Amino acid sequence: MKIVVIGGTGLIGSKVVSKLREQGNEAVPAAPNTGVNTLTGEGLAEVLKGADVVVDVSNSPSFEDAAVLNFFTTSTTNLLQAEAAAGVRHHVALSVVGTDRLSESGYMRAKVAQEKLIEQSSIPYSIVHATQFFEFMKGIADGATVGDTVRLAPVLIQPTAAEDVATEVAKVAVGAPVNGIVEVSGPEQFRLDEIVRRYLAARADRRSVIADAHARYYGAELGERTLVPDGNASIGGTRFEDWLSRQFVGAAP
Repeated sequence: MKIVVIGGTGLIGSKVVSKLREQGNEAVPAAPNTGVNTLTGEGLAEVLKGADVVVDVSNSPSFEDAAVLNFFTTSTTNLLQAEAAAGVRHHVALSVVGTDRLSESGYMRAKVAQEKLIEQSSIPYSIVHATQFFEFMKGIADGATVGDTVRLAPVLIQPTAAEDVATEVAKVAVGAPVNGIVEVSGPEQFRLDEIVRRYLAARADRRSVIADAHARYYGAELGERTLVPDGNASIGGTRFEDWLSRQFVGAAP
C-alpha cells in the first residue's frame, strides 16, 4: 500500500513513516524539504501518483490567527484537490481533542475549518483527535510565562506520548475510513498546572507555576474538561513519569 505522509519529516510524521514501513507499506514522507509544498501545491501531483492513502500530520509554522487559518485552509484545499485527481481512497488527518470547545483560540478555529473541508470533500476520511503531547509541555509553559511565572488553569488534561499518537495514526491509515473522528489520549489524567510544574522541575527550570482559573490557553479560557477526551479514546501505553525519566536523566539546569 502506498501511503503519503504530509509533514512526514516532523515529530509525528517521521514516526508514522517508520511504523508504516515496518508493516511493509510504501510510506513516502512529503514536506517542503522533500520538494512537496501543500501551500503552493508544488510536488503534490507527482508524490500522490499511485497513492492509496494520504496522512496529513503537517502543522502551521505560525500560530498567529490569520496565518494559521490560511495554512490549514489553503494546504488542505490543495491537498484534497490533488488527492481527488490522483484517486486517493482514504484521507487521514491529525487534529486535537477539544477543537470544537475552544472557539476562542485562533489555532483551534483553524483546525475546525480544516476538519470541515475534509468532511465536505468526496474522499473517505478519518480524523484522529489527539490530546496534548508530552513533548509539548515546554511550549505550553513558554506560552504561559510572564517573567519567571507560568500561569495555567488547574483543569484536567490527559496528555500522551508522540510515539503513541504515531502508532494510532499508522493504525488508522491502514484501516478502513471511519468517516468520523477517532480519539487518542494518554493513560493518566493530571491538572494542567501540576503536570507542567513536574515537567519544569525535572528540567531544573526554576520558573514558578501558578494555578489561575482564568489563565488562557492559546487564547482561550478553559473549562474543567475542555482538554480531555469524551470517554471512548484509544489509550496509549506510555505513562508520563516513564517518558519524563527518559528525557531528562542528567539534564543541566
